[in-house]
Amino acid sequence: MEFEQILQLIDKIDAAGVSSFEYENNGQKMSVKWDRDRKETVYSAAPAPEKVSVLEKEAEVGNLVTSPLVGTFYAAPSQDSQPFVKKGDTVKKGQVLAIVEAMKLMNEIESEFEGIVAEVLVENGQAVEYGTPLFRIEEA
Repeated sequence: MEFEQILQLIDKIDAAGVSSFEYENNGQKMSVKWDRDRKETVYSAAPAPEKVSVLEKEAEVGNLVTSPLVGTFYAAPSQDSQPFVKKGDTVKKGQVLAIVEAMKLMNEIESEFEGIVAEVLVENGQAVEYGTPLFRIEEA
C-alpha cells in the first residue's frame, strides 16, 4: 500500500468513528488508535519481529544507510530508469542512492559511506519510516 493510500485510509477510518485499526503487509505492521475522549490520534508502525533480527545481523558487517524521513522509497529517478545503485555497485560518499518521496517532495538519499552496496534492504515503492535501514554498504 502506498503512503498516500495509507493516509486516505486513516482519514476514512477516523471519519467512520472507529477507535482502532491494524494493518500488516509484507512484513510492515501499522496500528492506529484514536482516543475519542481526548480528541487525539496515536500512530505506531513497526517491522515484523523476524525482520528486526535479520537487520541486526546485517548491521554487524558494513554500514547502514537509513531513511531520514517517513515516505515512499524509490530506487530509480523514474519508472523507466535504471536504479541509482544495485547490489555490488561501488559508491562514493555523497552519491545519490535512492529517493524518498514525502508529501509530493522527492528527497535524494545520499551515501554517507564509501564502499560496495552489499544489500538493498527495501523494495521499490515501499513505505519507509524514519530510521528504516535502506542499504548496507561494506568497505571496499
